[in-house]
Amino acid sequence: MIKSISALLVLIIYSSVLGQTSFTATIHDEEHKEALVGANAIVKGTSLGGSSDIDGYVEIQNIPDGRHVIVFSYIGYEESSSIFTFPLSQNEPHEVFLHHDEGHTEEVHISATRSSRTIADIPTRIEAISGEELNEKGNMKPGDIRMLLNESTGIQTQQTSATSYNSSIRIQGLDGKYTQILKDGFPLYSGFSGGLSLLQIVPLDLSQVEVIKGASSTLHGGGAIAGLVNLVSKTPSEKRELSVLLNATSALGLDASAFYSQKTEKLGTTVFVSYNLGTAYDPADIGLTAIPEFKRYTINPKLFVFFSDKTTLDVGFNTTLEERIGGDLIYIEGNQDSTHSYFEKNETTRFSTQIGLVHHQSDASKFSLKNSYSYYDRTLAAPGHTFAGIQNSSFSEVNYSHQSNSLEWVAGLNIWTDQFVQNQPDTITGVDYDHLTMGAFVQSTWNASEQVNLETGLRFDSQNDYGNFLLPRLALLWKVNQKLVLRAGGGLGYKTPSVFSEDAERLQFRDVLPIDVDNTNAEKSLGTNFDINYRTPLTDEISLSINSLLFYTRIDDPILLGSNGLGQYEFSQPDGVIDTRGIETNIKLSYDHFKLFIGYTLADVQQHYSETTTTFPLVSRHRLNNVLMYEKHDDVRIGLEAYYFSPQNLSDGSTSEEYWILGLMTEKMWDDFSLFLNFENFLDTRQTKFEAVYTGSLSNPQFKDIYAPVDGFVINGGLKIRF
Repeated sequence: MIKSISALLVLIIYSSVLGQTSFTATIHDEEHKEALVGANAIVKGTSLGGSSDIDGYVEIQNIPDGRHVIVFSYIGYEESSSIFTFPLSQNEPHEVFLHHDEGHTEEVHISATRSSRTIADIPTRIEAISGEELNEKGNMKPGDIRMLLNESTGIQTQQTSATSYNSSIRIQGLDGKYTQILKDGFPLYSGFSGGLSLLQIVPLDLSQVEVIKGASSTLHGGGAIAGLVNLVSKTPSEKRELSVLLNATSALGLDASAFYSQKTEKLGTTVFVSYNLGTAYDPADIGLTAIPEFKRYTINPKLFVFFSDKTTLDVGFNTTLEERIGGDLIYIEGNQDSTHSYFEKNETTRFSTQIGLVHHQSDASKFSLKNSYSYYDRTLAAPGHTFAGIQNSSFSEVNYSHQSNSLEWVAGLNIWTDQFVQNQPDTITGVDYDHLTMGAFVQSTWNASEQVNLETGLRFDSQNDYGNFLLPRLALLWKVNQKLVLRAGGGLGYKTPSVFSEDAERLQFRDVLPIDVDNTNAEKSLGTNFDINYRTPLTDEISLSINSLLFYTRIDDPILLGSNGLGQYEFSQPDGVIDTRGIETNIKLSYDHFKLFIGYTLADVQQHYSETTTTFPLVSRHRLNNVLMYEKHDDVRIGLEAYYFSPQNLSDGSTSEEYWILGLMTEKMWDDFSLFLNFENFLDTRQTKFEAVYTGSLSNPQFKDIYAPVDGFVINGGLKIRF
């Protein structure tokens, strides 16, 4: 009897072993047939699985007999699955080819929120420009970041000078002074230093651009009323990176940039250098520059010290030197006379340092300390007028963060100093200021359930000239299902009054009086938004995603610049409100290597003063952004773009023309280099085709609002090399 039972047990065990078989596969990139290291193969519904080695080989053992689905996945690639019946007879490993997912965003991390979460799990609505999208837009304007931002819904780069190209960022139609620009979380481009910032930031060393629209003051303080833009620099990895970009334009411009990074066990470094050249260019043949003559040098070295797995120090230094002159072409060529005497000259020197220290006390807790110092010297000269000054600013912050399975929070203190001293003012008194702002903040993100995340924040600021501010904020994320995600949020903000606004920049700060601090209050705001994100496959090959944002922002007692009737301009603060409301909608259709992007922005920006309501100037109520892209990953990229701008109200009470801008971009990629060629604005849309951009004489032009391009059709092309 015992022998029979033993024999039966042996038979059962033997049968069980026979009923469990192995599965082998090799996982590759579909387009280049390269092995994918670390790709996953999982037997669906079980814990059985494995990861691929350096040859893309993966083996799964002890798979029970029967019908099973094996799922293959890799970050940045579309998931694939196949059905197998076991026991399975294999003479060779099963070959799997994964298709690159151009729309993959799940693993994008956002630094502007001080959170460790991916963009998909943050209640705050954030847009990230990264990866191939960043490279694509960087090809179009390799010398600055205007193109990166202007092609996004809800964002418009507003040109403030017809001859020098000075520009600012408008989010949801609000003046550029309400947008805060950060570099790696540091406020390096505020006040006087913000006037030329868009033209002096070269994108080659950026890994990501983060955009938050609406009130974002909890972590970043005053100035982020319309939103903020955080420019994230590349960091070194163990794989060395050395890349060079060379670009030339039909307007006789030249860009040459290089980036290097390398990480060892204890040290890492990044070095970015750039030379940018512009030639005086007048496509309208009116005698004035649409693109000024300029030379710019940039060098940004950064050192990383890895003391241990828990502690990292980084120290960076940024330098930008530029000379820029626009105006009368004959004057710029050196032939000055009484008729040809108009010019607008900018000389800028920018130095800044950044220091960051991060110490992980545990896997869940982190302590961070950072500091920046910025020196900015700019001289703006025009006939009979010079405005010059030096801005010194610093920013210091200490914060502590902790995360658990259901709750993540960060708390911190920061101090922001900002001082401006004007050189030889042409008014009775200069527009000097000396600001000190001390702030404390706390923000938490709570996973209320698997579907609902709640983010709450509170900030307290004390400002030496304008008092105290308490700024609460709330955001909610609801994952209704795998296809539909909703976000809602809102908060308070404020803006410290500053003479450095779009209106003053247009006047070249000529005869602009300082702000009367004793009789002026900070501008305060309330902002809210509601975001709907829907994504679904329509067929096995076609996918659709739709995102709509409804927004509203109100600014109480805004600061206005106007003539005082004595030939000077002064800032006033009448009782009133500026509000902006509207909708942004983005639609994306993907089919194989084709993608169609359609973006629409409705921005209704109104000024309410003395029971009178007027439309805010230089805002297109309706905008369309359309891009049709054909792209094979790491092979070829071709894109056709079409942008529509509806008529804009101008400051003189007139209305502008509507217009379209069309462009074509191409890039061919090889392993170590790529060639790109772009046709920007090939319809040659120019404001000078609609009307004159100035009144008066050539020697003393009075410029109108700039609402359309002035440079027209420009071709650019170049070479990117990766060593």
